[in-house]
This record gives sequence, C-alpha cells and structure tokens, in this order.
Amino acid sequence: MEKKNQAVVTVLGKDTTGIIAKVSGVLFEHGANILDISQTVLSGMFNMIMIVDFTLSEFATISAALSDLGAQLGLEIRIQRSEIFDAMHRI
Repeated sequence: MEKKNQAVVTVLGKDTTGIIAKVSGVLFEHGANILDISQTVLSGMFNMIMIVDFTLSEFATISAALSDLGAQLGLEIRIQRSEIFDAMHRI
C-alpha cells in the first residue's frame, strides 16, 4: 500500500458516547479504510489518532465531511496526508 494514499486523522474534544462510531462511519461512507487506531480519555477529554487509507476516495471530500462532523459534535477533527505529516515531524 502506497503511503501517498494514507492520512493521519486526529480527534480531540470532550468525551461522549459514539465518537469512534461516528468518525469511522464517515470514513466508511467515503471509502476510506482504517489501518491503525489509538484512543485515550484523560480527565474527560477524548483523544484519537487514526491512520487511514483513502485510495478509493477523494482526500478533499473526506476532509470536508470530517470537518462537518467535528462542527456537529463540538470536536476538533483534522486530517493530514501522511507524507506531509512525516515531513513536518522528521528530525
């Protein structure tokens, strides 16, 4: 799988029921596949990082859908292409 078709999705906000289901549902609806996921809840704050493959979808469309979902749920949801994320965090 080529890394150019991968992205990092981050979610941050107040913990509520169904966040993982709703975010993964949007990804599923847009043909993205979750490759890896990590989530924690600290003092009522939800934090999740996902690595997704968007080979079968448009990055801009997924990004807009996740932004809309974040606004609806009061969460900060961001998606960034893996190659850009890697370049920003290279030492």
